[in-house]
Amino acid sequence: MVLVHAIGYVIYVLMAISCLYLLFFSIVSLRKSRKPYPQVKNHFRYLILFPAYKEDRVIINSVTEFLQQTYPSELYTVVVISDQMETETNDQLRQLPIKVLEVNFENSSKAKALNFAIDTIGEEFYDALVIMDADNLVENNFLEEVNKAFAVGEKAIQAHRVAKNMNTDVSILDAVSEEINNSIFRKGFSNVGFSATLSGSGMIFDYQWFKDNMRKLVSSGEDKEMEALLLRQKIHIAYLEDVYVYDEKTQKSKAFYQQRRRWLAAQYGTLFSTIGDFPKALVTGNFDYCNKLIQWMMLPRLMLIGIVGLITILCTVVSWADAIKWWSLSFILLLTLSLAVPRNMWNKRLFRAIWRIPVLFFLMFLNFFRLK
Repeated sequence: MVLVHAIGYVIYVLMAISCLYLLFFSIVSLRKSRKPYPQVKNHFRYLILFPAYKEDRVIINSVTEFLQQTYPSELYTVVVISDQMETETNDQLRQLPIKVLEVNFENSSKAKALNFAIDTIGEEFYDALVIMDADNLVENNFLEEVNKAFAVGEKAIQAHRVAKNMNTDVSILDAVSEEINNSIFRKGFSNVGFSATLSGSGMIFDYQWFKDNMRKLVSSGEDKEMEALLLRQKIHIAYLEDVYVYDEKTQKSKAFYQQRRRWLAAQYGTLFSTIGDFPKALVTGNFDYCNKLIQWMMLPRLMLIGIVGLITILCTVVSWADAIKWWSLSFILLLTLSLAVPRNMWNKRLFRAIWRIPVLFFLMFLNFFRLK
């Protein structure tokens, strides 16, 4: 019995640390962000990469929309890395003022596509590189705003990804999850001086840095690998809260399950390969990197919600004395998420979608047994 209670307290302490960590950055994210970057006269050269694996449905529209930039057209080049797309799609892309690189990898990944593009481009000169997803859309002033941040010395930048579709319960929850990440792990982190978390697209990097480090990207979690590389080198990742990248959200439970499995594998794979850096980062004062490693140690938020909720219900049935502290933790977690969700997303559709959370929690739980 003593052992059971001891295990229970250990689990509670671990869950409490996670909840309080999230609550702190959720509260901090409510503070107004830094002043906008000033107007600049310098215009830098940008390479825009669209890795596209079987993305015939969306790639043409995404590229066409990107080409509407108000930024001088001679100062940016759009490149599509076409992996196993239809000949008709590639032919239509070649009608646009862009470059199309066709590849056919045996085991496709964004890291392979990015490496291939940089190798093929060779010695062409660019100041910065922008990584987009094939379904991403941006505002016409996207590069103008990015250029302001790059001009003041930012070498790594994450734009604000938002949902471009919320047509199913799953896509609504996916969109809300993205905004919670934006609040806590991007704006919250930035407001206390930490680096923002990268999110896979809408990412901008110093071109020479990327060339020097791209060979180290080998997994499907290339954004996590880039975070580790940047923070290990003490390069800050800026967050552009008002620069939007519209991203297509997962619409079905099965796709959600598969997507989260990839993300879990990437997170814990990167954690296991970098956790040994923690003592050195702590001793040398690289607290930005320490914070990132702590974030990766935590359970995914959906798992945290499910575990805390289930234990709270169980303790309510079995022991009121134990239930009090779990109800307190449930309240903290609910408050945290409530603060992090933008006000405009609170509506009837969200409350209806919330009923899908138990199903998604079960799918996330299954993912832990299928990680590679």
